[in-house]
Amino acid sequence: MIARFAIPFFVTVGFIIVPLLLFLLCRKFLPNKRYGTVVGILLAAIEMTLVGYGMTGGFQPLVVHHIEYASADLPEAFDGYRIVQFSDAHVGTMTGSRQPMVQELIDSINAQAPDMIVFTGDMQNVYPEEMIPPMLFFRQLLAPDGVYAVLGNHDYAVYQTGTDEEKERNCELTKDIIRKMGFDLLLNEHRIIHRDSDSIVVAGMENWSKAERMPRKGDVAKTLSHPSPLTPHLSPQTSHPSPLTSHPYTIMLQHDPSCWREKILPECNAQLTLSGHTHGGQFQLFGWSPVAFSYSEWGGMTYEGSRAIYVSTGAGSLIPFRLNQPREITVITLKKK
Repeated sequence: MIARFAIPFFVTVGFIIVPLLLFLLCRKFLPNKRYGTVVGILLAAIEMTLVGYGMTGGFQPLVVHHIEYASADLPEAFDGYRIVQFSDAHVGTMTGSRQPMVQELIDSINAQAPDMIVFTGDMQNVYPEEMIPPMLFFRQLLAPDGVYAVLGNHDYAVYQTGTDEEKERNCELTKDIIRKMGFDLLLNEHRIIHRDSDSIVVAGMENWSKAERMPRKGDVAKTLSHPSPLTPHLSPQTSHPSPLTSHPYTIMLQHDPSCWREKILPECNAQLTLSGHTHGGQFQLFGWSPVAFSYSEWGGMTYEGSRAIYVSTGAGSLIPFRLNQPREITVITLKKK
């Protein structure tokens, strides 16, 4: 219910409730009522201007971040391997006049000439039908070693109305549409990528969150042991999945970054985890975002010893608002230490 009415709720708060509160507080607590009125009007006007900009010009830019992750465990043949990560597309927001933003996203990803593309969840806002119009856009994504995806909390039926049976059907429809977009959807499973005699693993967990209200379907052990059929679009260099009998170089895809410390670090040896979910709070000031109150890892790279997590701040959002926190895609270059 919250997700379905998020935009009107945000508009009401941003343009009515907060400006009114600022005005009333200034009138009440500043020593001179006339002075308080002027300051209150000024602050309310500034706040509405920032919200208005965040919903228009602030939501438009798409930036490309380039980072390196060096590890002694990386096989030699993968030194310089390029992964493009994007997350939280929320394509239901990029409709009408915003639909060209989808093509811009696809063109920007392909322009990076990635070896692999990964999407770390939240393709839809609420219902799977939102993904049908941009389906052909996403089929343009190209990478020799495949285009992989995991589900985010919005990709399950948790924000939908209807019976359990209807929600289950919608969840299966979501998975089907993501596959038809050209993604190899990883549901607690992995793939093995080969270069000469070397290999690395790309593993995809279903959503698991520290917050109990979010889906908790992720299973680390199953993800790293579950073999699944090879999907047709993968390149010849990508082998059939197989149970992992040792501790190879593993890239873990998990939508919710709270899973990293709770499950991934203690339960496996995945060197690099790629997540999203937080949107970077869609607002940043001097390197800080209010989402830091909820997530210790909410944007960028964080290290725990030699292991790391990169949290994407997202390529879209449920609410079309961003202020000093632009939409992003990330080029991650793997380096041999």
